[in-house]
Amino acid sequence: MTIDESAPHRPLVYAHRGASAAFAEHTRAAYLQALADGADGVECDVHLTRDQHAVLLHDANLDRTSDGTGPVADRTLEELRLLDFSSWKGVRIPEEYGARSEQFLTLKELLDILRGAGRPVGLAIELKHPSPYQLKLEDRVLDVLRSDGWDPLTSTVDNIRVTFMSFSPDSVKHLLHTVPAEFICQLVDEIDVDEVREELGLGALTGSAVANVMKAAQLEGERILDDCEVRLAGPGIDYVRLHARTVQRWLESGRRFRVWTVDSERDVALCQGLGIHEITTNMPARVLAQL
Repeated sequence: MTIDESAPHRPLVYAHRGASAAFAEHTRAAYLQALADGADGVECDVHLTRDQHAVLLHDANLDRTSDGTGPVADRTLEELRLLDFSSWKGVRIPEEYGARSEQFLTLKELLDILRGAGRPVGLAIELKHPSPYQLKLEDRVLDVLRSDGWDPLTSTVDNIRVTFMSFSPDSVKHLLHTVPAEFICQLVDEIDVDEVREELGLGALTGSAVANVMKAAQLEGERILDDCEVRLAGPGIDYVRLHARTVQRWLESGRRFRVWTVDSERDVALCQGLGIHEITTNMPARVLAQL
């Protein structure tokens, strides 16, 4: 199983948390819609439950995307199954995409959905940090993949080509012990201290401390890409705009680029013009139509 990556006539399109403009992110409906839209691959974020199941959620807390509250890591998988992860979007889910109680997914369940695509498909797994379970998160994700027949040398499971991503340089370095560098993506973003404080609702001192830790991770991530320790570079679209010279240098050094989150026509055109290899978007059908 291969996804043709040699001089693509267009960037590959990855559905960000599934087709998350159409349905609630990370749900069965969002991923089934992404496949129906023709996405080349899908992206997911992974956390561990209290009983060490790898589940698909972006936030460390349940409040934004469910009717629950508190840390994901404090709940068992059985407890999470009782929550509603789709109604907040306010969109009716077609019957063929499953009941409301079937929308919450484990990593294993996403693999089963992607097997049903009937074609080669990419899976980009983001390891979310900081995690209370630290690097056990990476080990557990690899265990899940191995139990499903994952081949580390080709990073494939049946028709699925798996790549790994993280903003955490420690996560990336840990993965390099097991996963070939060509399948690992170092994510980078532009860190703004004031924005971090505002988004997290932190005071000046605490917000600055958190932002400084994030900035240190950004600088180490940039070093990893400068030194070509991994093949995949994963900057946000804002980073691409702000750091044109750095992006060009990484492109010229042979880094393969996966840029997120690219939804506007202008940003899609920018990525295509730069020769970006992969675009991650909330709207795969619209982006594919433009490309």
